[in-house]
Amino acid sequence: MKKKEHRTRKNLKWFGLAPLFDPEEGFTVVAPLDRGPGWWAGAPNVIFDDERGRFFLSYRFRKPRELGRGVKTCISESSDGKNFSTIWEATKDDLGSPSLERCCLSRNLDGSYTLYISYVDPEDLCWRIDPVRAERPEAFDLRRRSKVFSAADVGVEGVKDPYVFLVGGIHYMFISYVPSPLQADRELRRKMHESADVFNTGISRSHTALAKSHDGDQFRWLGDIFSPERGWDGYATRIGSLLYTPPGFTIFYDGSATVKENYEEKTGIAFTYDLKIYEKLSVDKPILVSPHYSGSLRYLDAVEAKGGIYYYYEYARPDGSHELRMNMVDLSNPPVE
Repeated sequence: MKKKEHRTRKNLKWFGLAPLFDPEEGFTVVAPLDRGPGWWAGAPNVIFDDERGRFFLSYRFRKPRELGRGVKTCISESSDGKNFSTIWEATKDDLGSPSLERCCLSRNLDGSYTLYISYVDPEDLCWRIDPVRAERPEAFDLRRRSKVFSAADVGVEGVKDPYVFLVGGIHYMFISYVPSPLQADRELRRKMHESADVFNTGISRSHTALAKSHDGDQFRWLGDIFSPERGWDGYATRIGSLLYTPPGFTIFYDGSATVKENYEEKTGIAFTYDLKIYEKLSVDKPILVSPHYSGSLRYLDAVEAKGGIYYYYEYARPDGSHELRMNMVDLSNPPVE
């Protein structure tokens, strides 16, 4: 991938552009548990706590479907954003769940932390999101978790992969969700959930919704904000992260053309001024891909810290597995043409 100029250039009247990176020049932060398709380390979420001088990275391990799917979620810390040590972990068995997926770590205004957990509800086999709060990232107790949303709460077929951030002291959450088909009878719903992963059925498509909260615990569902249309991202448009790039926000999202590319999405980019209207910039093709296997590069998250932007992403390896990878763009010397 050729490096491109993606920085603010006031002299050229270029504003609000995020500096991107070459995925091949990144390096492995977390390796998968084994080789081959279905073995993944990724779904990262990262924050930098300047009071503690630490990066905190949440991620999950996945095995092939027949061996257990999403089996473990971890939180690791680092002083340099590259070398991480695990400080907390939990398994799908701790949740009594068939699988778990991307979780999101957020620091609250009172100094506490919340982990938003994405997992399959064992009662109805629909994806749901639960929060658990602690004073330190290494102190989460899943027995104390509550609920943000179940699928039934908001009249959809699944909610997962939360991404939480604060603007003006208000907590906002991007949510990947599957809307209910217009005529979904009992038999169709059985087919949608018998595998405990409605996102992989192709019966309905993967959208992004927005919710907001004043306390980080109780959220109000605001509805759909980013939907599939046609083309390379005609099946899935899952917003995974954002960067503040004045005068608005740069959005990174996972896209796929059909359900056959589920689990192997690629990264697109969009821009918004107000978190309501989103303009896609990657109209014809994804903007970030892996050169290997399926080309998948997904679940990208980014944090600005220590004079740079640290990008973390799940990246397809030549053998079909996925690793968690990082690339840092130095803001004093961003990539140029």
